[in-house]
Amino acid sequence: MSFPFPLVTSTAMHSLDSLSRFSIPGQLRFHAHPTGLIFAEIDHAAGVASLCLQGAHLTSFRPKSQPEPVVWVSEAARYLPGKSIRGGVPVCWPWFGPHASESSFPAHGFARTVPWAVVDSGASQGATHLTLQLQPSDATRAQWPHDTPVSLRIRVSEVLEMDLITHNATAQPLPLSEALHTYFQVGDIAEVQLLGLDGCSYLDKTEAFARKQQQGAVRFATETDRVYVDTSAECVIVDPLLQRRIRIAKQGSASTVVWTPWELKAAAMGDFTAQGWRNMLCVESANAADNALTLQPGETHTLSVRYSAEAL
Repeated sequence: MSFPFPLVTSTAMHSLDSLSRFSIPGQLRFHAHPTGLIFAEIDHAAGVASLCLQGAHLTSFRPKSQPEPVVWVSEAARYLPGKSIRGGVPVCWPWFGPHASESSFPAHGFARTVPWAVVDSGASQGATHLTLQLQPSDATRAQWPHDTPVSLRIRVSEVLEMDLITHNATAQPLPLSEALHTYFQVGDIAEVQLLGLDGCSYLDKTEAFARKQQQGAVRFATETDRVYVDTSAECVIVDPLLQRRIRIAKQGSASTVVWTPWELKAAAMGDFTAQGWRNMLCVESANAADNALTLQPGETHTLSVRYSAEAL
C-alpha cells in the first residue's frame, strides 16, 4: 500500500495565505494565535472542533447536541512554539513514554511539538474532514532517522473520527509505539466510572509497572496511570454529573492507557488550574508496552478512533 499523500517539503510550510485553498466557507477556516501558532476551526452542522497545526493537535471537540465539550483542554494551557499543549488529543509518536535508550529524547516522541502540514480537506459523507502530515526536520531525523511518512486524518460531525496513519518506506522492520492521548471532559473525576476493561491485564505505573487485572468498572480516587494491554474493546465513560456517556471505539489499537494526575501531580505540572484536574480523564488508544508494533518494510498501519456522546 502506498502512502496516500506525497510528502510535503519543509519549504512548503504554511502561512495563512497558503492555507486559503483548504478553507471551506462556513465549515473550515484558519487563524493565527497571538503566539504565532496556526489553528484550524471546524464548524460542521452537527459538531465543532479546533486543531493546532503544530503537532496536529486537536484541542477541542463538541457535538452541537452537547452543552459541554467531549474533548477537554486546560484553561491554563500554553500555546507556544515547540511546546506541548495540556489537553486535547496529543499525538504520541513514534514512541510512547520514555525513549527506549535515549533519556534526552522527549517523552511520547516528537510528533506533538513539531510542524505538520495540511495536505487535504473537504466535506463529504456527512462530515468535514482535514488531513495533516508531519514535517521531518534535521531535529526529528536526529531522533528518528527513518523514512516513515505519518499523517493524521480527522472527520468532524456529531462524532469525531481520527486516523493516525504510518507508512514504513524503508527496507527494514521498524519498532513503533504510539497513542492518541485524548483528554475527555468529565463533570467530576471522582464521580465517573470507565466501562469496557473488566478482566483486562494492566501495568500500573504508580506501582513500578506491577502487572494487575481489572475487576469491574474503573473508578478514580487517586492518581491513576495504567496501560491496559491486549484489548481492542470499546470503552465508555459514564458521567452522572454531565448526564452522559462518552463512547470510545477504536481499531488498530491493542492497548488502552488510562490516566488522571490527581491534585498534587497536577499542581506540579503548572498548566492545570487549581481544580482543572477534576474535569478531565485521559483514555488513550495506543499500541504500547506489550503491544508495541514492528512495522515491516512497505507496511502501512492505521490507528483509528471514534468518539461519541449520548444522554444517560
